[in-house]
Amino acid sequence: MNSDIEYMQLALELAGQGLGDVEPNPAVGCVIVKDSQIIGRGFHKQFGGPHAEVNALADCKTNGNDPAGATMYVTLEPCSHTGKTPPCSTAVIEAGIGKVIIAAEDPTDQAGGGIEQLKAAGIDVEVGVCRDQAEALNAPFYKHARTGLPWVIVKWAQSIDGKLGWQNPPAGGNWISNEQSRADVHRLRKKTQAILTGVDTVIADNPKLTVRIEGKTIDRPPLRVIVDSHLRTPWDCHLITVHDAPTVIVTTHQTAQTEFEKVEKFQEAGVNIVTVAEKNKHCDLKETLNQLGQAGVQQLLIEAGPTLITEFLKQKLADELKIYIAPLILGQNGNADLSAQMNAAKHQTLKNIQIQNFVKDTCISGLL
Repeated sequence: MNSDIEYMQLALELAGQGLGDVEPNPAVGCVIVKDSQIIGRGFHKQFGGPHAEVNALADCKTNGNDPAGATMYVTLEPCSHTGKTPPCSTAVIEAGIGKVIIAAEDPTDQAGGGIEQLKAAGIDVEVGVCRDQAEALNAPFYKHARTGLPWVIVKWAQSIDGKLGWQNPPAGGNWISNEQSRADVHRLRKKTQAILTGVDTVIADNPKLTVRIEGKTIDRPPLRVIVDSHLRTPWDCHLITVHDAPTVIVTTHQTAQTEFEKVEKFQEAGVNIVTVAEKNKHCDLKETLNQLGQAGVQQLLIEAGPTLITEFLKQKLADELKIYIAPLILGQNGNADLSAQMNAAKHQTLKNIQIQNFVKDTCISGLL
């Protein structure tokens, strides 16, 4: 291995190991090379923990290697601010690194500026090696930083004939997907900052929308968001009574004004009420996304019924789909027919398709 692209691709592979644990921070990898030998590797492992550059420099020390004069390959511009950790740019300068090759700039005002600091310290800096791959790896981070909007993942589980629910559930429960698929959904929930559903799903299924992963404590549970244009959310539903995660109800300005007693009662129960404009007798989804983005939601997971799923697709508000298909044909014993609702949506083709098998279930995911 001796090319800049190869070293950066290794750094990108390292960065990918942090996905699911670092969000809403970006996943970052770093490789340090001296005399054509890799002397240090690192990646950002955990939100709030040391960044990739610091871990790679620590790896040099552990292996008895001196990084002075070495070339550092890092997938994102080293941060220049003090947050949960000190600035990475300072650590790079103090280590005596001779050159830093960066895949892509940091688009945030808070963390950007590291390139200028490195250059001011006399370090040679090159930017743009594997830029497209680096930005694709952290697409939610870049979208939120550049637009203020969250990256929207629409997820559902269905039978082969497009049904999302049972008419008469079996004794084992009303799930369409199997246990392994559901475990994957909890891993997906863990990396998001909010999970959104519609009031009809709350009434029909009474979900908790919490992250439940065996052996793991969830320090930052995602916000639970109910889109409820007429404040029909039941007072005794899990999203109101189970306080393992915060809950927000999005309703219209008009409903909040006319149903002010309900608003006060929800607020007394610890629920935050967010109001948006009305569009086609429902909450304006674009404004909903804008408000969630402003509140710091970088990745938003949609777990809803056919109507709301179709609206996100019809309005082209989704960035990614994740579809779990169970080997079932429910026929007349199925309800929530997504295929019938989808007739209102326009043709769209998925890109970057991935297919995973969870025992007998198949998961198809891709970008829109």
